[in-house]
Amino acid sequence: MTLGELAEALGLQLEGDPARRIESVATIQSAGPGELCFLANDRYRQHLRSTRAGAVILHARDAADCPVAALLSDNPYADYARAAALLHPAGKAEAGISSSASVDPGATLGEGVHVGAGAVVGAGVELADGVEIGPGCVVAGPSRIGAGSRLRPRVVIEPGVTIGRDCLIHAGVVIGADGFGFAPDGDDWVKVPQLGGVRIGDRVELGAATTVDRGAIEDTVIGDGVKLDNQVQVAHNVQIGANTVIAGCTAIAGSSKIGRSCMIAGGVGIAGHLTIADGAVVTAMTLVSRDIREPGIYSGSLPMDDGASWRKNSARFRKLDDLARRVARLERELKDKGEKS
Repeated sequence: MTLGELAEALGLQLEGDPARRIESVATIQSAGPGELCFLANDRYRQHLRSTRAGAVILHARDAADCPVAALLSDNPYADYARAAALLHPAGKAEAGISSSASVDPGATLGEGVHVGAGAVVGAGVELADGVEIGPGCVVAGPSRIGAGSRLRPRVVIEPGVTIGRDCLIHAGVVIGADGFGFAPDGDDWVKVPQLGGVRIGDRVELGAATTVDRGAIEDTVIGDGVKLDNQVQVAHNVQIGANTVIAGCTAIAGSSKIGRSCMIAGGVGIAGHLTIADGAVVTAMTLVSRDIREPGIYSGSLPMDDGASWRKNSARFRKLDDLARRVARLERELKDKGEKS
């Protein structure tokens, strides 16, 4: 694309030659004359004056220091992502069913559907227009996958799953497996039938090897625009609000409700039956063991101990700030008394 075409497609102001051709993207340190880069983080500003890129997407305040063409943006990272998608469009599989795939006659396929090698599509499955089923996937019915959604290789969709439009499900994801439900009965455990399903909204992305369990009675629900990283565990009856992002290896126990536009970092553990407010941010390796009722940034975990000691110390830890203030006040009072005497 030319810079002029990019600027028009992105709705950005261009400072530079609109006829210059851009072929790919690169980092600000390594980009050459036919490549596009961006500047969004202050720590990389030192590389701006020496960049050899064909153009840089950056804030208007940085344009004076840019020695090459500039695309002025209020959000350079987001506009870089859009530009990269334009320059490197995702390949689309050709419509058709592989000779080694198995599609039950009771399945319903829209126009332009692709079913890859070794995939299995069961009776009662509905695949809307433009759906792509990757090699080795298993899609059991009844279930429905919305228009334009793509399943990478070896995804498993159990019965009772609904997936919205334009979703991307990466390799090894399992949606609709039984939740971990067992009722204690003396020394034994009685399996609780998992009778709910899974409902996934539009524009959702699930990272590789992530698992989303079916509900015990009602459905597990993932809202529009949610993005989950690799190896995230979503237990039965969890609800995740629209546009929330969750990083890798986070585990969410059953029946917890996560609000809209939350950011959950990697390795977080969220206990069951909790509520997390809209807009909450939880930092890496945090253990969430009680409700988060207000938006804000939340952090922290304590080392393992015997249960009784851990509970006592956890309660005391929450009083630590108040205790420190009281000690500081007492120290000031003792110092004042000493100076007066």
